[in-house]
Amino acid sequence: MEDPVTARLKNLVVSSNEALEFKLVRSVEDLENDQNTFKPEMSHQVFGDSESIFGYRDLRVKLYYSAGCLETYLSMSYSEKISKVLYEGVKADEVLPNIAEKLAPQIHTNIDAFIESLKKDDIFKPHGELLHSFSISDENCTRKFEVYKADMTYNGFKEYHQRLRTFVLWYIDAANFIDIDDERWHYFSMFEKYLTADGTARYATTGFATVYQYYAYPHHIRPRIAQVLILPPFQNIGLGTRLLHAIYCEYTGRNQVKDITVENPSATFQRLRDYVDAMNCSKLSSFSPECLLQGFSKTMGEEAKEKFKITNKQARRVYEILRLRATDLANEQEYRRYRLDVKRRLNIPYRREQNDLLKLECALKNIDNRTNITLPTLEQRIQTLDQEYKSLEEEYKKVIKRLENAGEL
Repeated sequence: MEDPVTARLKNLVVSSNEALEFKLVRSVEDLENDQNTFKPEMSHQVFGDSESIFGYRDLRVKLYYSAGCLETYLSMSYSEKISKVLYEGVKADEVLPNIAEKLAPQIHTNIDAFIESLKKDDIFKPHGELLHSFSISDENCTRKFEVYKADMTYNGFKEYHQRLRTFVLWYIDAANFIDIDDERWHYFSMFEKYLTADGTARYATTGFATVYQYYAYPHHIRPRIAQVLILPPFQNIGLGTRLLHAIYCEYTGRNQVKDITVENPSATFQRLRDYVDAMNCSKLSSFSPECLLQGFSKTMGEEAKEKFKITNKQARRVYEILRLRATDLANEQEYRRYRLDVKRRLNIPYRREQNDLLKLECALKNIDNRTNITLPTLEQRIQTLDQEYKSLEEEYKKVIKRLENAGEL
């Protein structure tokens, strides 16, 4: 049974994910509207793996941004803080300093100063070149959005991006701030364009992406998508698809672009990428249902690369998605041919590893006539391969379901 002191100390541990609250503020009224509040998906990149804060009861940490130019306000409140005197020097965790060191240099800690800064949104305009504009019908109203491409040569963009990038700490795992002094970074920002009560047009930040232009021999570039984030209040209405589409449009028409790659995509982003690529490739002649049922071809890889700068590995994945869509699952022979085709592809890395281990085994035997290397049995490999396939098919079906309900990009 815990002693009273230990029990009381445990009650002063709070989840940092629960304590934090974010807002994108368009007007003073939003400050008191709890419906505009959203939470982080993670906080370990600031508060450690435990994602907890010690030493406070009823802790609330407010991290608010003006909706357009992202002027930042940071504060905290609590009903009780641990006393060093009563608990022999035990101190509460630092909270605001841990967050502030990750934020842009200029933040507001006074609410009146933050309210005054909201006026900057009246004249805020997105930095860079307008790439794409579109509208989305949402609950009997039409919302307008725009995507811009910028770099650090645009006046004021550096300061804006330093505020915007802080969201990656809470929504992209293993995130690092990119080197903004490297000119090979390109920045894509998305905004909602809306009207105030008096009819004035204003912009609200909704998301962003960063793309790095790698050199590709002999005189090409290979853009790599590094970070993509749609802010939580704007998720699940198709904006990620639109942002990726805008990025593709920027690079696919350039002869010097070899292909477009993605850096360590999350499962969610891979699904988004699969959807956009499958939507695009479904319009190509080499990806017609008749061709799909004949198996993956060199022509598919070449046409996907030529038209949409899709890598051969991703083109193969798109082929598998579209072939599953074209396959009659009630036809056992047709469905079986599909499964075997995918499993053969999944088994290639294993076969290579198997050959390498056999070579190593022979080399070790030649040295000391013994080896401890063991390979999975055929039964074990078949079982593992079947699990890999089932997991992949589940992912593919999620993309196919969205394709069935999709309109044009």
